[in-house]
Amino acid sequence: MKHLVAKIHPADNVLVALTDLPIGTPVTWDGTTVTTTEKIPAKHKLALQALEPGDSVTMYGVLVGKARHAIKLGGLLTTANIQHATNTYDEHQERRAAWTPPTVDKWQERTFMGYHRSDGRVGTANYWLVIPLVFCENRNIQVLEEALVNDLGYARRKSYQPQTQELISLMQAGKSVEEILQSDFGGTDTRYNKPKLFPNVDGIQFLSHEGGCGGIRQDAQTLCGLLAGYITHPNVAGATVLSLGCQNAQVSMLQAEIQKRSPNFDKPLFILEQQKMGTEETLVSTALRQTFVGLMQANANQRQPAPLSKLTIGLECGGSDGFSGISANPAVGHVSDMLVALGGSVILAEFPELCGVEQELVDRSVDQATAERFSSLMKAYGDTAIAVGSGFDMNPSPGNIRDGLITDAMKSAGAARKGGSSPVVAVLDYPELVTKPGLNLLCTPGNDVESTTAEVGSGANVVLFTTGLGTPTGNPIAPVVKISSNTALAQRMPDIIDINTGTVIDGEETIEQAAERILDYVVRVASGEEVSAVRHGQADFIPWKRGVSL
Repeated sequence: MKHLVAKIHPADNVLVALTDLPIGTPVTWDGTTVTTTEKIPAKHKLALQALEPGDSVTMYGVLVGKARHAIKLGGLLTTANIQHATNTYDEHQERRAAWTPPTVDKWQERTFMGYHRSDGRVGTANYWLVIPLVFCENRNIQVLEEALVNDLGYARRKSYQPQTQELISLMQAGKSVEEILQSDFGGTDTRYNKPKLFPNVDGIQFLSHEGGCGGIRQDAQTLCGLLAGYITHPNVAGATVLSLGCQNAQVSMLQAEIQKRSPNFDKPLFILEQQKMGTEETLVSTALRQTFVGLMQANANQRQPAPLSKLTIGLECGGSDGFSGISANPAVGHVSDMLVALGGSVILAEFPELCGVEQELVDRSVDQATAERFSSLMKAYGDTAIAVGSGFDMNPSPGNIRDGLITDAMKSAGAARKGGSSPVVAVLDYPELVTKPGLNLLCTPGNDVESTTAEVGSGANVVLFTTGLGTPTGNPIAPVVKISSNTALAQRMPDIIDINTGTVIDGEETIEQAAERILDYVVRVASGEEVSAVRHGQADFIPWKRGVSL
């Protein structure tokens, strides 16, 4: 049965509206009836007690803000009457958090069909990469893409060219501006021009970027670490790398980062330097030949059964709303706990969106050194933001605020639920590699694409991405499963949503049931079933240039 409101934690002094509540609506929770004193839009919060200026606002059992002005019992919480606030935290554990793993007996023998690599990792896909070491090579990357993609059967993007041709026809027929604007014509061309020449290769991905030179030398080192994470990734069969020659991101730097992540690296890797080779034609022709041979080698790989412990799942949210923290995120959190119980790895990132739940994560750390590293990275990130006149409190976007996330602490408390309740086994600084099974924290921005890019670079072979507003975000090499927090979004944007957890809000299933459904889908995706982002050719890649990015 669908309720009108929800109370997330027994200690909370606010309720979440699950539907639009007109002024004067009586709502009851745990025997307490509150009458709304103004209109409460769905996803927004109403006061469960009268609040005076300076009073604490509690959600998820933690401080998420303080009242700027008096708020009546049953009143609406807004950015005008609530300001961001969080509890302080200490790097020392207040108590070691106990953890009871969920029952996963039914999943113990479950396998997925993946690509086994010599280092023991297993890929959920099999891609070839073409990478520039510096932005100066982006044009040559584009030339290679034009030469390879169509003829090898990897063209995926939908073309709207037929619509343009019809518009031209309407104009040439003398139609007016009004008639053209009101014309109802359809037709797009999804360009699967040819069957794939290499059926066991999922695609060729071209990772253009704006880095590799300029800036500071640490930027080049970090970029090489990220690129090495992609080259050594289990979803990658091999790579072609183009270097200009004089840039900060030197070939030797990339090779050292590859060695750091994979000491016995044995994938096909072709590195070409334009300033040594001479003409563009020589460079591109050589790259074409080598890449084609690499694809022939990659095509020899075939999917084989692998245990679920070989999954590394990245946890991401973007375009979040007031339902994200009570449907999609906790469902993903239960998936995280199930995977950890099965011996797999999960990555919780977006450090600006862990603001306010630091003490909980400190207390969940497996040892004091892990707790101290998390605390140190969080404080350094926060201090850097403050130093440039910003801060974590500026993280929520206009869309977040419009749909009920009115403080960063409120947004963060809900976002952190993606990490479930298992112990924190490691804290990684971007772009370090995940090496331990269990819950790993990775220092990244809250920016969706930067964070997703980083999680995959650290080893995620599947990403679970929750959204309340809708976003098409994908990744070049890892399937990004888009999970809707509400049914209206899933119905409005079915082309980008893979799973709807609005069923939890609608009272149709529990968090645990939604999680089981998500994990079943993950197994199918890890075995090759395409997600929406892959079908649309959505392959977003933005390296984080270390600095303030919220």
